[in-house]
Amino acid sequence: MACHLKRVWAGFNEDAFVKAATHDLQTLELKQRSDQIKRALGQCLPTSFADAAKILVNSLHPDDDIDLSGTFMDEKGIRGWAIMPMCQYVGEHGLDDFDLGMNVQKELTKRFSSEFGIRFFLLKDKDRALETLTEWAGDSNYHVRRLVSEGTRPRLPWAMRLPVFIENPDPLFPILELLKDDEQEYVRRSVANNLNDISKDHPDKVAAIAARWIVGASPMRNKLVRHACRTLVKQGHPVALAALGYKKPEITLKKLDVRTPVLQFGDPLRFSMKLKSEASFDQKLAVDYKIHHRKANGKTTPKVFKWKTMILEAGEVHKAERKHPIRAITTRKYYGGAHQLEIMINGESQGFADFDLKMP
Repeated sequence: MACHLKRVWAGFNEDAFVKAATHDLQTLELKQRSDQIKRALGQCLPTSFADAAKILVNSLHPDDDIDLSGTFMDEKGIRGWAIMPMCQYVGEHGLDDFDLGMNVQKELTKRFSSEFGIRFFLLKDKDRALETLTEWAGDSNYHVRRLVSEGTRPRLPWAMRLPVFIENPDPLFPILELLKDDEQEYVRRSVANNLNDISKDHPDKVAAIAARWIVGASPMRNKLVRHACRTLVKQGHPVALAALGYKKPEITLKKLDVRTPVLQFGDPLRFSMKLKSEASFDQKLAVDYKIHHRKANGKTTPKVFKWKTMILEAGEVHKAERKHPIRAITTRKYYGGAHQLEIMINGESQGFADFDLKMP
């Protein structure tokens, strides 16, 4: 980064930048590293954002290589992970020169992704930012088109949330509509993730969109809708399930067997089930399971896990087995004691089984 910034601006202090950017870098997590490099940029770039923006853009790698998978910085310019702190810098320093700041984010996203940096502009003036993003939805560079959907996700992981869209996502739907049939799966998957974010606060709105988009859908859009509805399917939302072709199941859970009723922490939970169709026609089934995890206060909280989708033929008996890991993870703290397993099919509970978790 220092070499390229110095290449385009003779006044850039390489030594000061490297010293500030790399201070105890190996001890920092990813976002902390990005924050530190961003601060180093702030110390070493001109105070005028217009001057700093020109330096940043001129230091970038040519955007002739649109496939960024596995790419790294080289002698041609900056790209890849180094763009992350640059996006943050522009987000914090470029808001008073709104149009210039947005255009710099557009150039940065062609070399990595500005999905974090663009959110500063959405929080500053959502209407003005959305007007620009709507234009970008037709850009020839698919990284720019993806930024339109990824940068506006209300609950983008690792990023600042967008409370205005959590409260009211309606302004997002027109731009997602523009991108729903994009030729790039990379873009379509981002649209699906945006809708999945929205579904956590406005399930009925996303279910209604799914029901509309699925009519006459191409295989590509069909896949988008299914991915967008993954949270709704787990929740058993009737409109979303119906849109995806899942009807009220006519089945009997003949057997649910937990093969590890006393489970040592670290070992997998093993279970099996046997289903019987009670219908005279084939049924499309979404089979999930819930684990009701014990909390510190002795109560339980459920977590839904995907199992399989299948066609159950008329009168068919279907047997299935599953192994679920119970081990240390950063997103859950386990407590010993009584737990429950619950089978969900097309959003409806089919039965429970108990198991006891023993902690070391």
